[in-house]
Amino acid sequence: MTQAPPFIATALTLFPDAFPGPLGVSLLKTAQENGLWALETVDIRSFSRHKHASVDDTPAGGGPGMVLRPDVAADAIDSVDRRSRPLIHLTPRGRPLSQAMVREWADGPGIIVFCGRFEGLDQRVIEARDMVEVSVGDAVLAGGEAAALVLIEACVRLIPGVLGKIASTEDESFEGDLLEYPHYTRPRVWEDREIPEVLLSGDHGRIARWREEQAEEITRQRRPDLWQRYQRRQGEEP
Repeated sequence: MTQAPPFIATALTLFPDAFPGPLGVSLLKTAQENGLWALETVDIRSFSRHKHASVDDTPAGGGPGMVLRPDVAADAIDSVDRRSRPLIHLTPRGRPLSQAMVREWADGPGIIVFCGRFEGLDQRVIEARDMVEVSVGDAVLAGGEAAALVLIEACVRLIPGVLGKIASTEDESFEGDLLEYPHYTRPRVWEDREIPEVLLSGDHGRIARWREEQAEEITRQRRPDLWQRYQRRQGEEP
């Protein structure tokens, strides 16, 4: 019986040394060593045709900064075997990354992430290579490498066997459009703060209800967008 190929994450970047970073420690490293997933990096600069290995140029129409050249970017992209994997361009203007997106990609053969730099990537490449534009948050970074690490880790941790227990990924923030409830552990009293009595009651029904109530209240206060979506799923008016 042929073993299914591992989940493969490919990062196209000007700074390959940024990887594996946090992907190379703890359970993620062990999972990679056990063949559950693989990480590849492609150096975009190696596809430059310029004698000084330049990869950018001034923006058409004027303006500040520089733009990644389409010929260099396309050559780097085309060097990768896509294997039905989505080609993701990490950019602040992209669709917000969600747990639903991560779950869909984690169930597939892998992802290809393009780490942008400078003012951006030539729009023609984004359109010609059918890139999916994704943002990991409403903040601007110096480049896409940190965002790529976030995206890859979010996917890899959902691969069966990486975390060990499937419950570890089912009962957490964003599952069911709720943020996660608070956690506590020993000691029972710390700096005059006690673990909530319900968590020590041994009554699993009460504990489950308390956790759900806490998750709902935290979501309502901190993420009204998720709260409205949760209410719609529950058949309630926001």
